[in-house]
Amino acid sequence: MDRNELARLLDTVLESAKFEDYSPNGLQVEGQKDVRRVLTGVTASQALIDEAIRIGADTLVVHHGLFWRGESSRVTGYRKERLAALLRHEVNLFAYHLPLDAHSFLGNNAGWAAAMGWRALGRFGRQSLGFYGEQETPCTLAELAARLAKTLRQTPLVIAPKEETMMIRRLAWCSGGAQGLLEEALPLGVDAYLSGEISEQTTHIAKESGVAYFACGHHATERFGAQNLALWLARETGLKASFADFPNPA
Repeated sequence: MDRNELARLLDTVLESAKFEDYSPNGLQVEGQKDVRRVLTGVTASQALIDEAIRIGADTLVVHHGLFWRGESSRVTGYRKERLAALLRHEVNLFAYHLPLDAHSFLGNNAGWAAAMGWRALGRFGRQSLGFYGEQETPCTLAELAARLAKTLRQTPLVIAPKEETMMIRRLAWCSGGAQGLLEEALPLGVDAYLSGEISEQTTHIAKESGVAYFACGHHATERFGAQNLALWLARETGLKASFADFPNPA
């Protein structure tokens, strides 16, 4: 497949043009024109770039790319090493940040819901990034934490409200660093809100609002989009596509 054809396909399917984002979505580093093998992953780390080179992938598609608004634009240190490896081996780098959180069936939040068996009822928050819905069978805080640990392969941090024996049925979730959406989830009448990270004020809001908070890991909650994208690319384009994971405790 031609690189530009792949760029158009991904931009169209992930609707990247409709998002106001912190990083450029789409092709970030230009490599080989002819795309034959794709590797997907969460972050364009040196480990993932090295893995792409090792398996002979000519294209990387990630959730977290190389360039972010507000960061230094100097190409030194680890930035230089990552970019040098991509350019030396002519590996294309595509990155899709918010589009890969929000997508209705390929995205992180949709994939998280599918893995947990949650039924999505709607969207909320800035750019409709957050999802809300319900579990078929209510469960305790401890039971939900155990299921999350098994699914995500990471133990969540649970902030229980005053009523620790509460049952969880209705919930809201948003992958990654979306703890700030907790306040926007409160009017939805949810029993719990789940995201990747936690801030100091999150604890107080959860305890005082009566809504449980689960900090499940930024990386752990954002594997789903890259995994789904590899499967979708292989099925829809015939390209050889695979996912590689380098666990991150954060």
